[in-house]
Amino acid sequence: MKLFGQRSNFEIDPFTDLLFNALLTFTFLFLVALLLLNPPAKSGIIDPKAEFLITVSWPDGSPNDIDVWALGPKGEKVYYKRTQQGLMHLDRDDRGNANDTQVIDGKTITNPINQEVLTIRGRPPGEYVINLHYFKSENNEPVPVTVYLAEVNPVLKVISYTTETLAAENDELTALRFTLNTQGKVTNINKLQKSIIKANQK
Repeated sequence: MKLFGQRSNFEIDPFTDLLFNALLTFTFLFLVALLLLNPPAKSGIIDPKAEFLITVSWPDGSPNDIDVWALGPKGEKVYYKRTQQGLMHLDRDDRGNANDTQVIDGKTITNPINQEVLTIRGRPPGEYVINLHYFKSENNEPVPVTVYLAEVNPVLKVISYTTETLAAENDELTALRFTLNTQGKVTNINKLQKSIIKANQK
């Protein structure tokens, strides 16, 4: 009977030991290669599929709050209180200077860009109406607002680019109307005025 710690009569020769270590190294490198070929999914990253992108922007640093309202072909409405309905999504609601600052590591960081972003993540046929609303004025000044419509898939293509002026608080105007036909193509671009907010208040 051998006591713990006593040397066994079975000895591993140096060549076998070398082969064993080489096999361990090869296995480790093989597993690392597999991880690099198939990286784990990154949590917290959203890469939504978008067919159309609508951006509404006004001068950087402006304290005023401009809102975008969208009306879809089936009467669905998207705005700051209802940021998603059907395939329309308000991805960014900007409130002028109200949400332009944040504290990071004890330092106040200011983002002067004023922009709202609306995406349409499909091509349901029918008419879409994009309205601008002067929600809150901090300086009682008119605000020029740029509305940009781009088709994202299969390649980025600018469909419409226009600038409108909202004169005073509570003003609403239609900046863009367009129709998607049954083939998913944009047709009938116009600015015929249609209130979404008044209809929403009924």
